[in-house]
Amino acid sequence: MSDRNTTHFGFQEVIEGEKAQRVADVFDSVAQRYDLMNDLMSGGLHRLWKAFTIARSGVREGARVLDVAGGTGDLALAFARKLGNSGQVWLTDINNAMLTRGRDRLCDQGALVRVAQCDAEQLPFADDYFDCVTVAFGLRNMTHKDVALAEMRRVLRPGGRLLVLEFSRVWKPLAPAYDFYSFKVIPRIGQLVTRDEASYRYLAESIRVHPDQEGLKRLMEQAGLEKVEFFNLALGVVALHRGFKF
Repeated sequence: MSDRNTTHFGFQEVIEGEKAQRVADVFDSVAQRYDLMNDLMSGGLHRLWKAFTIARSGVREGARVLDVAGGTGDLALAFARKLGNSGQVWLTDINNAMLTRGRDRLCDQGALVRVAQCDAEQLPFADDYFDCVTVAFGLRNMTHKDVALAEMRRVLRPGGRLLVLEFSRVWKPLAPAYDFYSFKVIPRIGQLVTRDEASYRYLAESIRVHPDQEGLKRLMEQAGLEKVEFFNLALGVVALHRGFKF
């Protein structure tokens, strides 16, 4: 693709080649307070959403799991505890500040997790390697979502599954209150906690330009995943999509 093509960065249209650096700047800024902000913004519900993701993964001891854009390592830590010493868990992220925080946290917890800094659109893993691939709240920040989904499918073994946990379209009657919370309250919390209102305004905007439940399902099917289904959580504030590779 030409570097002059444009893509969304929140509500802005930016040159594709600029998006990755802008997203990196956002997460460099918020990395140190990322976990605290997740708890504050969701009222702790993100922990339940991630537990639901683990439960739907179907993985057992000895499985190989890849957590893409895994940030500070919530899913990777949970998988490591579930799989035991016989399993293999990889935590990856394109952002060094987030990955470093995740690595240090996992080390402190005594979790046996492999770590790699990489772009989800160019995963450095062999074909047909993982039993399960997850991406939680990271897909909407990727420039070419179709390419990233195809890469995640490529590294799955036949019979493996991809789980995408992401913000989605809220139940319509709740939309006005959710918009007020997203655009008025969350940026103010971000300013108080991280001294960075703009990054949390971007995060709210990025949700609105991300595909809705059916749109993401189609993207996953176009990437070659099968039996794609989704589960609405918190009235559609978040949705978990699951697809299989056969």
